[in-house]
Amino acid sequence: MIARRKVAAVAVLGAAPLALVGLAAGPAAAHGSMTDPVSRVSACYAEGPESPQSAACKAAVAASGAQAFYDWNEVNIGNAAGNHRGLIPDGKLCSAGRDKYKGLDLPRADWPASKLTAGNHTFHYKGTAPHKGSFELYITKDGYDPSQPLKWSDLEAQPFAKVTDPQLVNGEYVFDGAVPAKSGRHLIYSIWQRSDSPEAFYTCSDVVFGADNGGSAPGGSEEGGSQEGGSAPAPVASAPTDEQIEAGTDESTVDHGGHGGDSPEEHVEHTEAQPETQTEGQSPAADANAPAPNGAGENLAETGGSDSSSYLAMGGAAALAIGAAVLFGTVRRRAANR
Repeated sequence: MIARRKVAAVAVLGAAPLALVGLAAGPAAAHGSMTDPVSRVSACYAEGPESPQSAACKAAVAASGAQAFYDWNEVNIGNAAGNHRGLIPDGKLCSAGRDKYKGLDLPRADWPASKLTAGNHTFHYKGTAPHKGSFELYITKDGYDPSQPLKWSDLEAQPFAKVTDPQLVNGEYVFDGAVPAKSGRHLIYSIWQRSDSPEAFYTCSDVVFGADNGGSAPGGSEEGGSQEGGSAPAPVASAPTDEQIEAGTDESTVDHGGHGGDSPEEHVEHTEAQPETQTEGQSPAADANAPAPNGAGENLAETGGSDSSSYLAMGGAAALAIGAAVLFGTVRRRAANR
């Protein structure tokens, strides 16, 4: 009997390293969204998923449902690995091709927008689960028509800003970029490609240079058009406050160890998607090791790192506790049998 208990104790202790390996191999995730200029999903979350104020956010919630906006920080593709254009079809850039966020793709000229000027701008990206990676920012070409579905060809061929591992300040990635000269309504498309995982995140931020011309989609309907008459400026976008983010935590289905509210079918679709041939005007895949412009890459903060260290620490403590309990029990029983 005593021999069997010794074997059991050894078996538990021997299994501890395997448990640690399993814990260390757990997935690490990153989540967030652009807050300056404010992304569509951030603006609608700030307005309130249950009671949005702007016509565009009302239409987006009607199309996607409120849950998509409680999950505002997970417009992602789990296995992107730089193949953004191959995985995301035209007309679905803002949703990253995910049906869950299809309301973000509505072609309208009245999305809440941020004022922007040419020249240097300091960008802010809320990182609710920060990790290392590279950011690329694209802007729409001259002649961009917000009343039409956004296509890859609507974006300038090269990013106007690109940075690797920017500083994390008060829970936000902060980096500078030189904004090109534009006029009227445009859109900034951001790609955050993690370097510690194939996962990538995407945002659409509506911006206005100078006066908002209030472009009108055909019909001006609330489902897909712009504001009535196409003359009034769109509302100014606001980013969610820390209090709003905290208040919505219980409603969020985002799992920072996985893919949140994805349906199983959607997860399989993203996992099994195959790369497509690069099309004309397509820029190269994100280079996580590219130098950052304007000195933004100097003295970069070590952000997030791998979750494996925390898993390892917790797993180590648990394994030691189990082993100690088994050995203690064995010693007590041996003493009682003498």
